[in-house]
Amino acid sequence: MDFKYRWKNGRAPSRDEAAKNEHLLDESQFNSKEDHKLAEEMARKHLNIPLHTVDEDIPVLPHAVPPEEKR
Repeated sequence: MDFKYRWKNGRAPSRDEAAKNEHLLDESQFNSKEDHKLAEEMARKHLNIPLHTVDEDIPVLPHAVPPEEKR
């Protein structure tokens, strides 16, 4: 199956590379950041890689309170 956008390095990345990299597609082919973002999401779906989410940098579990502050 072929993908209609140009990949960043001239070829489709491996799943490991795609999971680590924020951008998979050549940015020069897009007119706006919105178009680029949508195409990146399509590329991740095409490669069966989880999509980036807005809150992915926020830890799921709360941080423990340091011992000196538990009083």
